[in-house]
Amino acid sequence: MSPLSLSVSQTRSRVQQVRDQLEDDIVNGRMRPGEQLQIEELMARFGVSRTPVREALQQLETSGLVAVQPKRGTFVAQIGIAELIEMFEVMAELEALCARLAARRATAGVLHEIEAALAECATQCKTQDINAYYYANEHFHQLIYQACGNAFLVQQTLALKNRLKPYRRLQLQLRNRMGQSLQEHREIVAALQRGDGEAAAQTARQHVLVQGQRFNDLLSLASTALKAPAPLAWSAAATTPGV
Repeated sequence: MSPLSLSVSQTRSRVQQVRDQLEDDIVNGRMRPGEQLQIEELMARFGVSRTPVREALQQLETSGLVAVQPKRGTFVAQIGIAELIEMFEVMAELEALCARLAARRATAGVLHEIEAALAECATQCKTQDINAYYYANEHFHQLIYQACGNAFLVQQTLALKNRLKPYRRLQLQLRNRMGQSLQEHREIVAALQRGDGEAAAQTARQHVLVQGQRFNDLLSLASTALKAPAPLAWSAAATTPGV
C-alpha cells in the first residue's frame, strides 16, 4: 500500500471512530437534542485533526442525527411534533412488517432465543431498573428484526429506531409503562409461536402506537429531560413509539 493510500485509510478509520462514538452518545442520550457540537472540543476529545471531525459531522448530518445551522454551528438534531408523529407512524409499520415476516420465517431455534429474551425482559421488569429493562427490550426487538429474514428491512428499521431512540427510552419513565411493555411483548411472542403473521403485525404495531394522554406525558418528559423547547400538547390521534 502506498503512503498516500495508507494516509487515506487512516483518515477514514479516524472518521468512523469519531462518527460511531458521537452517534452512540446521541442515540443513548449522552448528547441531548439542541446541544451544540464544538469542533475544537471534539478535536481535543478524540485527539484528531479538524478534517476527521468535519467529515464525521457531515455523515451524521446525512443520517439526520445532527443539523447544521448557517453562522451558528452544528447541533444535535431536534425533532418537531409533526415530524415526530410522522416518524413514529412509519416506525410502527416497520415493526409490524418485521413481526409479520418473523411469524412466517422464524425457525424453532430463533423462537427459542426470542422466548429467552422475553424471559430476560420479565426479570428486569421485576427489578424496576429502567436502564436494565431498556437494554433487555432492545435485544428482544432486534431478535425479531433479524428473524424477519429481510436485510434491507432490518437496515431501515434500525436506522429509524436510532433516530427515535432518545424518545423511546424516555417512555419507560412513565408510570406502569414497563409492565405494559412486558405484557405487549408476551402478546407478540404468542403470535409468533402460533405463526400468526397478522396477529403478530397488529400486536407489534399497537406496541409502538401510543395515543392521547400518554403522548402528552412523553412530550412533557422530553421537554424536561432532553431540554428541548416545551412543545404544545397534542390531542388528536398522536402516536409515539412504545418499548
